Amino acid sequence: MRPGLPQWSGTLAAKAAAFITVMCCALAALLGVLVHVQVTNQTVGQARDQALQRLTQATERYEAGDTLRRGAGVDPPGLPGELRDLAVAGDRGTMVAEREGHPTMWAAGPVDGERALAVAVDYSQQARTIEGLDRAILWSSGLAIGATLLVGAFAVTRVTRRLHTTALVARRISAGDLDARVKDPRTGPGTGPRTKAGPQDEVAAVAAALDSMAASLQGKLLAEQRFTADVAHELRTPLTGLHAAAELLPPGRPTEPVRDRVAALRTLTEDLLEISRLDTGRERLELDTERLGPLAERTVRAAGNGAEVRVVRDVSVETDRRRLERVLGNLVANAHQHGRGPVVLTVDGPVVTVRDHGDGFPEYLVTHGPQRFRTEGGTRGHGLGLTIARGQAEVLGARLEFANAPEGGAVATLKLAAE
Repeated sequence: MRPGLPQWSGTLAAKAAAFITVMCCALAALLGVLVHVQVTNQTVGQARDQALQRLTQATERYEAGDTLRRGAGVDPPGLPGELRDLAVAGDRGTMVAEREGHPTMWAAGPVDGERALAVAVDYSQQARTIEGLDRAILWSSGLAIGATLLVGAFAVTRVTRRLHTTALVARRISAGDLDARVKDPRTGPGTGPRTKAGPQDEVAAVAAALDSMAASLQGKLLAEQRFTADVAHELRTPLTGLHAAAELLPPGRPTEPVRDRVAALRTLTEDLLEISRLDTGRERLELDTERLGPLAERTVRAAGNGAEVRVVRDVSVETDRRRLERVLGNLVANAHQHGRGPVVLTVDGPVVTVRDHGDGFPEYLVTHGPQRFRTEGGTRGHGLGLTIARGQAEVLGARLEFANAPEGGAVATLKLAAE
């Protein structure tokens, strides 16, 4: 198995910071090595030339029988063995080695009797120069890496902050807030590649596309809501007359289907009107203190479908009784219509659950919530009833969740705020 990465490693800022750091370190190391090699070669070359020049002078004095100057001698102590062997073999050479605790540039050449004439030149200053250069390279590289990292982090953070803002707005739109907009300053008042705010970069292009999509989606949704409300209002008056006329029909087998269809159409129209009111977001609450246990029992009795009510722990809640009864009534009716008995409504403090023992909710409903007129697998699906229940729950400030029990059956959970 591959080892897991820490959570921060997945962010763009962390990846950019790591990339900038690695590139700066690599560039600093490359430049440092090049400068070190160049200066070291130059320094060593100058010291070698100086040592060979003194060796030449010492050789001339030795052959002339003059006294050798200080630092020169035949087989002097401290002469590296490799350099002496080279000189005895008839070649001239140089080598840096320690002499009495100090770095020394040795130069040696052959003389008579298989001996070596050597010259020692103090190499301390050159060694200190190279060490100082290395320290300067390290310090300057560290400062350059730090400064570049800070500037790069600032630039990347500006981009990631704008991306984060765009992502937050996208989540708000996904949650239903169609008024949310990014309004990136680089998008300016126009939508072209260049605006009064300056050139439009890729983040601004994404923000502009998201704002345009949200505006288009909002316009289409508002048009759909207006159409639904207009159709429902237009149908309400003739349906009222049709319902009254159906009630005047003489009793009999042909009359019952007509009354049932008219009643179903009237219920659908009322549901559409209620959804239209919920979509506008202008619903007003009429708050009062209610005991959940008795309210649930009244709702089940009014539904008349024989659901079982279990009160584990009764509490008082401040809520709109009519809207809460609407939510619970729709959940119980949906459980009877699309599930199988027994249907159980449980009150446990401010949490109310409605469970059936059928096939459970469709996967799309558990994941995304109810959708009006959505069908699944050729069935009638869970449409307006659960959509209204969720909308009324949002008006109440409650949370309505949908899940499937492990042993089978659909579970709707309503979480209210207790006093």
